[in-house]
Amino acid sequence: MKKIVLLSVGLLFFYLAALPPLLFCDEYRLEELYRLALKRAERIRVTEENINLARLDLDRARGALIPNLSAFGSLTKFSEVKRGDTNNVIQQDTAGTWGLRLNQSFSLSGREFQGLDIAGKNLERSRFDLLSFQQDYLLTVAAAFYDLLKAKQALEIANANLDRLTKHRDAAQTRLRVGEVTKTALLRAEGELSGARSEKIKATNNIEAVKVSLARIVGLTGPFDIKETEELDGDPGTLADLERQALDTRPDLKSLETEKTIAAQQIDFTKGAFWPNLSLGAAFSRFEEHPQRSNLNRESISGTVALDFLFYDGGERKADVMDAEVRLRQAELLYHDGVKGVTLEVQNAYLEFATQQGIIKFLQDQLAYARDNYLAVTKQYEFGLANSIDVIDANNLLLSSQRQLSDAVYNSRYALLRLKKVTGRLPVEATYSKK
Repeated sequence: MKKIVLLSVGLLFFYLAALPPLLFCDEYRLEELYRLALKRAERIRVTEENINLARLDLDRARGALIPNLSAFGSLTKFSEVKRGDTNNVIQQDTAGTWGLRLNQSFSLSGREFQGLDIAGKNLERSRFDLLSFQQDYLLTVAAAFYDLLKAKQALEIANANLDRLTKHRDAAQTRLRVGEVTKTALLRAEGELSGARSEKIKATNNIEAVKVSLARIVGLTGPFDIKETEELDGDPGTLADLERQALDTRPDLKSLETEKTIAAQQIDFTKGAFWPNLSLGAAFSRFEEHPQRSNLNRESISGTVALDFLFYDGGERKADVMDAEVRLRQAELLYHDGVKGVTLEVQNAYLEFATQQGIIKFLQDQLAYARDNYLAVTKQYEFGLANSIDVIDANNLLLSSQRQLSDAVYNSRYALLRLKKVTGRLPVEATYSKK
């Protein structure tokens, strides 16, 4: 009994070891690939570092509003002690001083507060840039995902085509033996069958190539496979509503709008250089001497108020203001150009989705006609009412219809995703990467 159990366990382990690794690979839906890409993609990590840099700029801007506290100290050693006629010390053996100093300098225009506001806006713009890049990257993931689905569907179509042509070759061999067809019909069937085998090999290798590309984009390692995602809502709304929504929600447009605001604030910040600078200071000092003078003031506390006003600098400040005004005009032009570009993207994406949706119904009808035609022609071929060329033409029409419908279905799903992206509705931040 123990031998039987051990033998059964051994056979089970051998069977599991002999199974293809693909049976144990991870399967991912599109939403899962989104999450993995946002966590693992190096390009997204690089873009996220821009937010950290913007936070550091904000910390520096805050630091300009906080007084500086410093400590100082010095020690002097003289060659000898010198005294005056009355034995008073005029040169010590050692003398030292130490203390604390508190300083704060700011412009009377308040440009430090303007700089803080600009740094905050820059951080906000960096977040919009990250969100825009994430949406672009997720669309790239979706494109690779649907390419893999199309490749897998192409392999299924190639296998079905190979089965049909194998049956046709076998039928041609049978009819050749009974003398109903010439050898030319068999040779034509063999040639078509060889072509179908070649297409199957290409379809198989194409799956592996697309998998490598998807794994690189998402950051996957090891064997994996994908699962069909749930079909998306096919009613995107009217073109006017989509354009309006894109202008309201597109993160890249929000980034350009924020950049325009920053450029306008930068003008006021630059003009603040024409205002005087006010410096406030407080210090505590302690003096040490040996030997000590009788009239030594050992400790002192002082305060300082200074006003610095630059009258002439050779035109540098004026040039800075003009430079800021030019940058504002550039930011406004870039924003208006971005609005036009977004509108064009929405229109193109909407037309592409409408095109794919419109042709699917006709391709479905074409596939039904092609399938019925193939069945009818093969029946006619069995009874000698059609020749080999008729069967091959009917099969080619069926094969072409299957490929066109498969591509149109997946292109339609990708077009809907692209339409969501160009309208800013791809839910990156809320669903996958809350920053």
